[in-house]
Amino acid sequence: MESLLPIIIQLVSGAIGGNVAGKTLKNLDLGTLGNSLAGIVGGGIGGQILTAVLGMSSGGGLDIGSIITQIVGGGVGGGVLLAIVGVVKGMIKK
Repeated sequence: MESLLPIIIQLVSGAIGGNVAGKTLKNLDLGTLGNSLAGIVGGGIGGQILTAVLGMSSGGGLDIGSIITQIVGGGVGGGVLLAIVGVVKGMIKK
């Protein structure tokens, strides 16, 4: 379970980041479900990238620095992927 906790943190914070970005950037909003799904995927990817860039172990790190890194990486990744998907959706719609 300890090795799954960082991934769970990334996914949950990604969903939150996606929803915050969707509600903040109204023109990119995909609805609650779409924001959450894009955020979850982006949170997983963003959290893993940030962990790799910082040279941290992604499995089992439960110290406060690691947890904050997972939250920030997941939230930012979720918001960024939502923005990318929203822009692509807008381009396709036109």
